[in-house]
Amino acid sequence: MSNTVSWRPKAGEIPTDPGVYRWRDERGRVLYVGKAKNLRARLSNYFAPLPSLHERTRRMVLTARSVEWTVVGSDIEALQLEYTWIKEFDPPFNVKFRDDKTYPFMAVTLADEAPRVMVTRNPRIKGAKYFGPYPKIWAVHDTIDLMIKVFPIRTCSDSSYKKAMQTGKPCFPGQIGRCGGPCSHKVSIDEHRAIVDEFVKFMGSYDKRVIADLQRSMKTAAMEQRFEDAATYRDQVQALEAVLDKSAVVLRDNVDLDLYALAEDELAAAVQLFTVRGGRIRGSRGWVVDKEIDISTGDLVEQVLQGIYTAGAELPREIVVTETPDDNDALESVLSTVRGRGRVQIHTAQRGEKANLMQTATLNAQQSLMLYKTRRSADFATRSTALADIQEALGMSDAPLRMECYDVSHLSGTNIVASMVVFEDGLPRKDQYRRFNIPRSTDDTESIYQTLSRRLSRLDDELAPVEEVGEQRKRFAYRPNLLIVDGGQPQVAAARRALDDAGVTDIALCGIAKRLEEIWLPDDDFPVILPRNSDALFLIQRIRDEAHRFAITHQRQRRKRDISTQLAEIPGLGPSRVAVLLKHFGSVKRLKDAEAADISAIRGIGPTLAAAVVERLRGAEDVAADDVAAADVVPPTSPA
Repeated sequence: MSNTVSWRPKAGEIPTDPGVYRWRDERGRVLYVGKAKNLRARLSNYFAPLPSLHERTRRMVLTARSVEWTVVGSDIEALQLEYTWIKEFDPPFNVKFRDDKTYPFMAVTLADEAPRVMVTRNPRIKGAKYFGPYPKIWAVHDTIDLMIKVFPIRTCSDSSYKKAMQTGKPCFPGQIGRCGGPCSHKVSIDEHRAIVDEFVKFMGSYDKRVIADLQRSMKTAAMEQRFEDAATYRDQVQALEAVLDKSAVVLRDNVDLDLYALAEDELAAAVQLFTVRGGRIRGSRGWVVDKEIDISTGDLVEQVLQGIYTAGAELPREIVVTETPDDNDALESVLSTVRGRGRVQIHTAQRGEKANLMQTATLNAQQSLMLYKTRRSADFATRSTALADIQEALGMSDAPLRMECYDVSHLSGTNIVASMVVFEDGLPRKDQYRRFNIPRSTDDTESIYQTLSRRLSRLDDELAPVEEVGEQRKRFAYRPNLLIVDGGQPQVAAARRALDDAGVTDIALCGIAKRLEEIWLPDDDFPVILPRNSDALFLIQRIRDEAHRFAITHQRQRRKRDISTQLAEIPGLGPSRVAVLLKHFGSVKRLKDAEAADISAIRGIGPTLAAAVVERLRGAEDVAADDVAAADVVPPTSPA
């Protein structure tokens, strides 16, 4: 018996987010559904050495042939989704929620003279309005406790209500502030009915305007020094926000829809489908599709929907998508004909609960796309094929076992940086990455020339360490087989000029242009076109994207560090206030665009200090622009 199953996913492929996971056997049957605050940490327990597992767990792991997971926004959402799928799939290895009893609901007895809110498992109370189901009975009680702080309605039993109305003495829950019905003798039956209507309206729509109204009332009470009233409004706002947090995954109980989220790059797209029936997520499905050349997101959505529903899948009346196709009306007509009853509506989610669910689905789609890329590039046979195809397409004598890719990043000509990322045998070597600071440059092509010149000047020093100021500087590794630049003909020409000036003739060069993903070679008038779904193009695209990410990250770090240094030089503006400024505006660009009045509104920063900040940042921007415009090309001598 081996230590663990052979098909286990790599630890790095499993996200660390909260989510729900499903184990499946060879026929696709769900064996077990579980939830975790950290999916990677939880699933790693199942892949421990088999002899160390509990007998039941070991039997489940040996029976399974795959494990899949769905990322959610919080552990509350994970609990709700786990509950739903255990009832849906009835997995044999689950113990929790396996009883045959119904699950708890919140019910408002609208048919009563004075409606009450209650917890019940009876789904057939005449005239009652139901909300739920909830994963645990304490979840219903928590929601009721929060809601009656804002909408004080009746909670006592029918017998207590009848006795209180007959005797004129408040019911016991009313005496301790737990019942707001007419039996508490604080409101009339009509006034109580109005509060009940507001209660039901909020629970049915989760309208955040109610919170906004309470916040305005809180501010007004505070300005009028009615601090007790302000504190009451504050508590009500916090209660409603807590209710919204607990209900993030749950839609209204009459909602049936399919929700599609897409995460895409130039070559592939990951699709995540959430199937919602009765306001609950009843299932999810994810897959990756290869994209055609120049296909828009809307066209991709159209192809996905046609492929799913023309194959006989259940078609709901409502479909929520990332982006609607250009011919959305025609697609709705076609799908309405397929459905056969009622018109199908296809739209995007702009706000509210559906937009929140779209964010969760998009997170899962992004995870799926990342996993697809990782697995594709990690396969040895796939990498070998990709390197051989690159060698043939570029006319190289040997396969590019070491590739270096370069990209330039800047902000309006300032804080210019470049990145070098290294792939060896088709895999990233992050310990070999390098970053270049470029003091002055006229444009991107000149920046590429400077960066490659500095890199090529070190080719002869690679076999021995270099001593600088008493410290051993890290040397570059062995010579690359292929240099890749992010860009088209102009960038490739600048890189070729650097190679010629350095006298290097044994290193291949190419560039990859965005949008059409064309491969440009030096002195060629036409690009090399690799098949869109080829492993060769996928590998070149991945190294280009990694170089872009690395350059952008370094450029942002420099920009933030530079502005912090500038601000720290202003008298009266210490590190704490600098941190407050950056946190308040959220980005360097917003801070630079801010007016003195906006800055002075921050606590602890007066008009004089705000004016000094604006003057400093605007002056630094003007100086930087003048320096770039008047710069001579000076090849830097400082190391990368």
